[in-house]
Amino acid sequence: MGSAHRHITRRGFLRGGLAASASLAAPSIIPARALGAAAKAPANSRINVAMIGIGRQAFFANLPPFLAHPDTQVVAVCDVDEWRVGQAMERVRAHYAKETGSDSWKGCAAHRDFREVLARKDVDAVMISTPDHWHAIMGIEAARAGKDVALEKPISMSVQEGRAISDAMKKYDRIFRVDSECRSYAYFRRQCELVRNGRIGKVRRVLAGVPKEQPPLKGTPDPMPVPEDLDYEMWQGPAPERPYTELRVHPRKAGVGPTGSKRPGWMCIQDYCDGMILNWGTHIVDIVQWGLGTEYTGPTEVDGKGTFPQGSMWDVLQDFEVNYRYADGTELVYSMAGRPFVRFEGEKGWIEVQWFKSMTADPAEILRSEIGPDEIHLPKGSEKDDFIEGVKLRRPTVEPAEVGHRTSTICQIGLISIRLGRKLKWDPKSETFPGDDEANRLLVRPMRSPWTLPGI
Repeated sequence: MGSAHRHITRRGFLRGGLAASASLAAPSIIPARALGAAAKAPANSRINVAMIGIGRQAFFANLPPFLAHPDTQVVAVCDVDEWRVGQAMERVRAHYAKETGSDSWKGCAAHRDFREVLARKDVDAVMISTPDHWHAIMGIEAARAGKDVALEKPISMSVQEGRAISDAMKKYDRIFRVDSECRSYAYFRRQCELVRNGRIGKVRRVLAGVPKEQPPLKGTPDPMPVPEDLDYEMWQGPAPERPYTELRVHPRKAGVGPTGSKRPGWMCIQDYCDGMILNWGTHIVDIVQWGLGTEYTGPTEVDGKGTFPQGSMWDVLQDFEVNYRYADGTELVYSMAGRPFVRFEGEKGWIEVQWFKSMTADPAEILRSEIGPDEIHLPKGSEKDDFIEGVKLRRPTVEPAEVGHRTSTICQIGLISIRLGRKLKWDPKSETFPGDDEANRLLVRPMRSPWTLPGI
C-alpha cells in the first residue's frame, strides 16, 4: 500500500467501497508503522473508531491499540456504567492531549446507549467489548448502520445468532474481525502452516484443551440496590430479568485494567455467557479449524459430557470433554484439560503448541522444516492491524464473521450435546441436527422483549 492512500478522504475511501480491492484475498497483515507511517495520518484519512463496552478487556487490550495506531482516532466511548465511561474518557483525553500538545483536547464523546453511537455519521468502525449476550444485537445493528465491526469473541451465544451476524456483514458489505489474538501468535501460525503443508501427513486426531476456571462460589448472593451510575436494565438487555447483585455484573468502580479485577461474575452465568467452553474455546478451536483448513465448515458428529454446578447463580460448565468427528474421519477431542493447547496428530508425527509458551513435535525435525515459496503461507500480524488494514483496503480480514461463526458453532454444538446428554449428528451445510427437533430448538437463544435479533 503506497502513501497515496492516506491522501484520499476518509469518507470517500471508506464509504465508496473500492470494489476492486474487495475481491482480493487477504494478504499478510502489514502494520502502518512498517510502511513508514509512524506519525498520525491526516485527520481526514483516519478511521474514526468508537469503543462500545469499556470494561476489563477493552481497557487493557482493545482501547490502547486503537489509540496508538497512526491511522485511527477514537472519537467515542460507550458503556452502561458511567464510572467506566469516565475512566475511558480520561484515558483517551490524556493520550491525545499528549499527542497534540494541547491540554484542552476534547475530540472524544461519551455515551451510555450504543444506539447513539451507531447513529453518529462520523463513526466509521466500532470495537465491541461488551458481555457476550449483547454481541449479536450490537454487531448486526452496527452493520445496518454502515459501521465496520471488530467484535470480541465469542461473537455469539447461539448458532442462530452467529449465522445472522455473518449474513449481516455480507448484506451490508461490512469489514468484520473476530477480536482474537491467537492467529497473531507465531507458534500457532507456524504450527498450522506445518500441518497444512503435510509435514505430519494426513491428520488423524486433534487434541485441544483449555484451562480449568471454576465459578467463584456456590449459592446466590442477596439482591442489592442498583448503583445510580449503572443502567442495569440496559445491561441486562435481551437476557432474562434478574435481581441486581454486584457479583452478577462486575465490580463497582474497578476492573478497567489487567490488575483491576478478576474475571467479572457474568462470565460464570449462562444468561450472559456460555463459560470457558466458548470463552476459551473460540481461541483454541479456531486454531484447530485453521490448521485443518476447515474454517468454512465443521464436524459431522458430536458427543459431549460435562458437569454443571447445582444450586448456584454461577452455573456454567465446571468440566467437559467433547468428541467430534469430521466427514473425512478426522477426530477432535476438546476438553477442559487444565492447560490451553492444540496438538495435531498425523500419520508421520505430531506437533503441539501450548498457549503463548512452547511448540514441540515428534519427530523434532518437523520444527526445522522450511515452508517453500509455492506452499501455503499464513498471514502474519496483530488482530488490530488486520482489522484496520481491512477497513482501509476494503478486503476480508484473516478472521471474518463466517470463520468466527463456524468456530463458535463447534463449541455451541458441543454444549448442546452435553445439555442433552447424548451423541448428535450435525450437518455443517444446513447447520442443523438432521431429524432432531429437540436438539434443533437449542440452536436458538430466546431474547427478552423488547430486544430481538435484528432482521437483516
